Amino acid sequence: MAVPRRKTSPSRRGMRRSADALKRPTYAEDKDSGELRRPHHLDLKTGMYKGRQVIKKKDA
Repeated sequence: MAVPRRKTSPSRRGMRRSADALKRPTYAEDKDSGELRRPHHLDLKTGMYKGRQVIKKKDA
Protein backbone atom coordinates (compact mmCIF):
# COMPACT_ATOMS: atom_id res chain seq x y z
CA MET A 1 0.00 0.00 0.00
CA ALA A 2 1.31 3.45 -0.90
CA VAL A 3 2.08 5.70 2.04
CA PRO A 4 2.99 9.40 1.73
CA ARG A 5 6.62 10.10 2.56
CA ARG A 6 5.85 13.48 4.17
CA LYS A 7 2.81 15.16 5.67
CA THR A 8 1.04 17.59 3.32
CA SER A 9 1.31 21.10 4.74
CA PRO A 10 -1.88 23.09 5.31
CA SER A 11 -0.76 25.57 2.65
CA ARG A 12 -0.41 22.89 -0.03
CA ARG A 13 -3.66 21.28 1.05
CA GLY A 14 -5.41 24.65 0.71
CA MET A 15 -3.90 25.28 -2.73
CA ARG A 16 -5.16 21.91 -3.89
CA ARG A 17 -8.65 22.59 -2.54
CA SER A 18 -8.85 26.09 -4.02
CA ALA A 19 -10.12 24.63 -7.31
CA ASP A 20 -13.19 23.30 -5.47
CA ALA A 21 -14.44 26.86 -4.96
CA LEU A 22 -14.45 27.74 -8.69
CA LYS A 23 -17.85 28.73 -10.00
CA ARG A 24 -19.29 28.08 -13.42
CA PRO A 25 -18.82 30.96 -15.86
CA THR A 26 -21.69 33.43 -16.03
CA TYR A 27 -23.48 34.23 -19.25
CA ALA A 28 -25.51 37.27 -20.22
CA GLU A 29 -28.16 37.48 -22.90
CA ASP A 30 -27.05 39.51 -25.90
CA LYS A 31 -29.32 42.50 -26.56
CA ASP A 32 -29.08 42.28 -30.35
CA SER A 33 -29.11 38.57 -31.13
CA GLY A 34 -30.69 37.23 -27.92
CA GLU A 35 -28.04 34.53 -27.60
CA LEU A 36 -26.00 33.85 -24.50
CA ARG A 37 -22.47 35.25 -24.36
CA ARG A 38 -19.84 35.95 -21.72
CA PRO A 39 -20.02 39.42 -20.19
CA HIS A 40 -17.25 41.81 -21.35
CA HIS A 41 -16.56 39.56 -24.37
CA LEU A 42 -17.43 40.29 -27.97
CA ASP A 43 -19.95 38.21 -29.88
CA LEU A 44 -18.01 36.18 -32.44
CA LYS A 45 -21.03 35.56 -34.69
CA THR A 46 -21.96 39.20 -35.13
CA GLY A 47 -18.61 40.81 -34.31
CA MET A 48 -20.29 43.36 -32.04
CA TYR A 49 -19.01 44.68 -28.72
CA LYS A 50 -20.76 47.38 -26.69
CA GLY A 51 -23.04 48.20 -29.61
CA ARG A 52 -20.34 48.74 -32.23
CA GLN A 53 -18.82 46.55 -34.94
CA VAL A 54 -15.34 45.39 -33.84
CA ILE A 55 -14.58 42.54 -36.26
CA LYS A 56 -16.12 41.35 -39.48
CA LYS A 57 -19.20 39.19 -39.22
CA LYS A 58 -18.44 35.47 -39.23
CA ASP A 59 -19.87 33.80 -42.35
CA ALA A 60 -21.35 30.40 -41.61
